[in-house]
Amino acid sequence: MKITSLDALQIFDSRGNPTLEVIATVENGISGHGLVPSGASTGHHEALELRDGDRSRFRGKSVLNALSHVKHEIADAVVGRDVFDQTGLDEAMIRLDSTPGKSRLGANAILGVSMSVANAAAKVRGIPLHESLTGGTGTLLPLPEIQIFGGGKHAQGRIDIQDFMIMALSASSYEETLEMTFNVFHAAGDVMRKRGLLAGVADEGGYWPVFDRNEDVFEALLAAIELVGYAPGKDVGISLDIAATDLYEGGFYTLGLEQRRFRSHEFAELMINWVQNYPIVSIEDPMAEDDWEGWKQVRGAIGSRCQLIGDDHFTTNLQRIERGVAEQTANAVLIKLNQIGTVTETLRAIECTQRAGWLPVVSARSGETEDAFISHLAVATNAGQLKVGSFSRSERMAKWNEVLRIQRQLGSSARFKGAKLFAEAGISLP
Repeated sequence: MKITSLDALQIFDSRGNPTLEVIATVENGISGHGLVPSGASTGHHEALELRDGDRSRFRGKSVLNALSHVKHEIADAVVGRDVFDQTGLDEAMIRLDSTPGKSRLGANAILGVSMSVANAAAKVRGIPLHESLTGGTGTLLPLPEIQIFGGGKHAQGRIDIQDFMIMALSASSYEETLEMTFNVFHAAGDVMRKRGLLAGVADEGGYWPVFDRNEDVFEALLAAIELVGYAPGKDVGISLDIAATDLYEGGFYTLGLEQRRFRSHEFAELMINWVQNYPIVSIEDPMAEDDWEGWKQVRGAIGSRCQLIGDDHFTTNLQRIERGVAEQTANAVLIKLNQIGTVTETLRAIECTQRAGWLPVVSARSGETEDAFISHLAVATNAGQLKVGSFSRSERMAKWNEVLRIQRQLGSSARFKGAKLFAEAGISLP
């Protein structure tokens, strides 16, 4: 079945910023759509999101050049190709761009095409996207990682730490993870309201942080967990995204809220102490993306008792993941489609992570759309974990809801491991 046309339009993400939607149509008239997300806290090694830079239009954030690339140069190379040859299509676009970071055509343009073709292929086959992506081998429902308090660039630097999240450790089903999260999320709102600190939500739907110290958030989060009768560390674990690259400059890590500066080994010790002193079961980007020695220090100290996720450290890049595995800097990899720019490369990054015995965590971006592609990706690849933000805002809830629909489609073949996946990966939670 041949692709007969590519089209694109400029739409808007959850922050109201321009992004791309790509439409791939095949010869029987069926179309697939690809809606491209956008990050705020981005690693230097990510594929390039091409924006126009014309300050007179959308403050320079328009994506009309990327849109033009889809409709002309990329379309010239894609139209006539087999819709089922995802690998061949993606590799052709990579060759066409010919830059390491997809900077000529834009990773957003290339990814929009890649996602739209994957969706079109599933529709032509008459099967769900998760089944089409990996031939029906994916049946594992993910354990959610859900934000309660937003920070860092997601809350305009109100606190330094980017995400304070929870994971429902004692849940025996996907539905139970959502119920437990609902309880803690709303209890956190009650805690903040009682203290007169409730101030809306951050970019990913978690509560806007109104704290004097970064560590004050732990106390509020623990209070919310205990308020609904859960045992911290047993029923509900804390998960952090430090986004340490955003805190690192000139050889120092800085917590601006408290005006504290740290050398690499000192900041690593702070991260280690937090994991030892609080019921933290997962920590993402505790060190800057290229602070390889700092990563090794953290991994050596807590890698056997805590999930240690590389985001900016790996940027869904196969070569960086392979180096991390070789040097043992982490034990998990955050997976973001738009960090690398094609469906094929994303699938390869997940496979590489799993072959190493590490855990992939499929993730959304802070600038999201209503699309739920990543819900299908998480199940299709048996990734086991999904991180899409908080338990509010429809662009977030769309992903959690889609997993419920996928579970219904899978029927009796649907599986849920929950926190058991940590033990399988050699991580012994305290």
